[in-house]
Amino acid sequence: MNPQTIRHTLRATALCGAALIFVTGCDKKADNSINYTSAINTYYVGHPACIWDDAKKFPVQEDTSDTSKTTGYDALVDQGLLVRTTAEKKKLIIASKQVNNYDVSDKGRSAWTADPNQPGFGNFCYGHRKVSAIDSSTPTTDAVGATTQVNYHFTYSDAPAWATAAETQTAYPQIRTDLAGPQMAQATLTNTANGWAVSSAPGRKISNADGNIVQ
Repeated sequence: MNPQTIRHTLRATALCGAALIFVTGCDKKADNSINYTSAINTYYVGHPACIWDDAKKFPVQEDTSDTSKTTGYDALVDQGLLVRTTAEKKKLIIASKQVNNYDVSDKGRSAWTADPNQPGFGNFCYGHRKVSAIDSSTPTTDAVGATTQVNYHFTYSDAPAWATAAETQTAYPQIRTDLAGPQMAQATLTNTANGWAVSSAPGRKISNADGNIVQ
């Protein structure tokens, strides 16, 4: 085989290889890490990490003596997301107690994520999971309806300044954990007509500084 023929053969091989990579990369139903990463990232675009596991409605009122309830809100007051006023609430005819009233501030409204299914409810969200590495996946195929369980590492992106503040992370330790660096997680993916999609992703509860579950 002469040198010119060899060059033509190598060029054709390279072009075919590039075409194969291109086709594989564009096939959203292919069982590969690229598609798994895309599916998980897409899922978490619509499922941001937020302070409370369930949406809240403001204003809220808490007894000033119950620090397990006020600590988290006070941290958000420090960041300008909430405003706080104090009042006395009568318990009996001759007795009363001090309470704090909390409401979303003007600044907080710009950071507030409204719940489309519950008018008046919402949350303060601080980022989206972004896959940094696919660690492993269970055997599967590229057939529609196929499933796979994926283990992966992720980080959080686009964290706002209020979430990185020491006061906020002290009141909500989970935020500190989330933003500290790569973490491990698992998700079940199902192959659909439009490509891979998350069908199950374990959630978690968020605890405040006193170890109580914040709902």
